[in-house]
Amino acid sequence: MFGQGHAVDLILAVLLLEWTVLTRRFGWTEWDATLRLLPGALMLLALRAALAGLAWPWIALALAASFPPHLADLARRRG
Repeated sequence: MFGQGHAVDLILAVLLLEWTVLTRRFGWTEWDATLRLLPGALMLLALRAALAGLAWPWIALALAASFPPHLADLARRRG
């Protein structure tokens, strides 16, 4: 289960559930919840790629893709 990244799939499902709860129950906008959770989801995808044995460019792509939404979230919180 852990060797192929299926545990990461479960964590991603919980993250999606968290997004739903934040937007439906706590009144967050979809954009706020997405900016807050997307960097972590992309890092989890990088972990899943590593556990599944994908080539390093896929891992690097997922990690690099997590940085812009992280910066956008920081800028949104600051301003």
